[in-house]
Amino acid sequence: DKTRRKPGTSHHQKNKHKKMSGILSLFGMESVGEDEQLFLEHMTTTEVINGPQVVWLPPFRKRADKRKAISLGPLEYCCVRNTMSGEQRIERGPQLLFLKAHDHADVVEKVISLKKNEFIRFLDKRTGKVRVEKGEQGQVVPTAYETFLDEATATATGRPTGIGPPIRQAIDLKCNEYVKIEDKSTGNIRVERGEQLVFLGGFEELVGPKQQAVDIDVEHAVLLRNKRTGQQSLITEAQKFFPSSDEEILEVRDLIKLAEYEGCIVRGEDGQDQFFFGSNADQRCFFLPPHSHMVELMWSRGRRRERRDLVLTKVDLRPMYMSFEFNCRTTDNVELVLEGSFFWEIVDLKAMMRFTSDTSGDVCNHARSKFIERVSKVTLQQFMNGFNAIAEKVHKDDDTFYTQRGVLIHSLEVTGYRCAEASTAQILEQIIQETTNRMNKLQQQESANEVGLQQMKGEIEQEHAKGDLLAARIANSEKTAKMEGIAEGERLTSFLATTAAQIPDVQSRLELWKVLRKRDALEAVSGANSHFYYTPADANLTIEARQ
Repeated sequence: DKTRRKPGTSHHQKNKHKKMSGILSLFGMESVGEDEQLFLEHMTTTEVINGPQVVWLPPFRKRADKRKAISLGPLEYCCVRNTMSGEQRIERGPQLLFLKAHDHADVVEKVISLKKNEFIRFLDKRTGKVRVEKGEQGQVVPTAYETFLDEATATATGRPTGIGPPIRQAIDLKCNEYVKIEDKSTGNIRVERGEQLVFLGGFEELVGPKQQAVDIDVEHAVLLRNKRTGQQSLITEAQKFFPSSDEEILEVRDLIKLAEYEGCIVRGEDGQDQFFFGSNADQRCFFLPPHSHMVELMWSRGRRRERRDLVLTKVDLRPMYMSFEFNCRTTDNVELVLEGSFFWEIVDLKAMMRFTSDTSGDVCNHARSKFIERVSKVTLQQFMNGFNAIAEKVHKDDDTFYTQRGVLIHSLEVTGYRCAEASTAQILEQIIQETTNRMNKLQQQESANEVGLQQMKGEIEQEHAKGDLLAARIANSEKTAKMEGIAEGERLTSFLATTAAQIPDVQSRLELWKVLRKRDALEAVSGANSHFYYTPADANLTIEARQ
């Protein structure tokens, strides 16, 4: 029996549950928590039930939705819009926000905290008024109808618009900085100088970035334009210069300094040229006046003056060298490439400006035409023998061209030449080699002749010296013999006078003198390593031939 009742009891319970489910499905029941809301959409109206409570749902309804209430922290806020009336309101935390029947909440935003050097601007869409909030403060929240004025700008942290509120940095100005600010509502411009922290007003915007004040001293001046009058002025008084709201700095001009040998040209507002020279004390240093500029000279450069891109604002008036190279052809149809140099200077800057705009190009081109003209009238051999004479005639016979342009040519020299064609160059090289060899041989012969001539001159001088030596010796011998004879005569006279009393006979005294002289000779011979030779007369020898 028990096994039969269990199935019956289960069937009875199932029927009971079915009846309860039908009743619950007809009425419904919802439990709403403390942080929840139940939105009941009836046939014609909408009802909101805030928790906590248990709610029996009516049988006739369109929809029943349970939603979480919005939790706003102390640093959060939310904009709520009523979809029926269109009204908006701001709900600030901390609170648990329960929306009304037709409310729609936007994204929860963080309140804005401003540092001391930050500010933010709000635009009221209903009135068009701009509200500026400056630091240092927190809990800054826009009203229901306000939006960020600087929506299109980046934020202070560098984040793009949409990630955070467009907080702007105040402008921190140092003692030598300034900034121009324009009021877009009136068009007025004001200048703020440092040191200070500048906050923009509701309709103000920066006119360019921060600027540095200009230090005006002995080497710097400021060229200004007044935007109201359009006039330019040059400020040279020493100061730290800040322009006014109507002034625009066109240029910071440096002091132009000219060396003793330099000159320059300044073109004024009337189109007239003024010439300044460093040799004049009152023109050595100056500032360019308003509406004036330095005249730039465009000269040619390169050995063939093929590029006209040398820009000069100061002209060197010292003598200088300038090299050149060009082709010409002799009368025997040999094309040569000439290389040379000018030694020249500018002596009249005004005349140069009046007649030419390319001084170096004109000088070289004119010399080239004159060279071509004169070289075409001579053969290669004649050119090789007299190219320096041709170069001298080129600039001395045509001084008018250079003088008219204020140029003085001191010298024009051909430093080298070569044939343009390779075959002709080989022949010319052979000719030059033969000429060089001949000159070397002539030089060697001249050297040998000069050596021989010097040798002959030396021998002649040597013989003259020998003759002088012999003449001197003979004169000395004569003088010695004369002195010895005088001494011998004195001795003989003294001997004869001394022995006159003892030996009255003069002849006997002479014989005695001779014996004494022989004795002196024998003593001289015996006292030295000498040989004594006797003549037959001295030995009293005779030779007899006997048969």
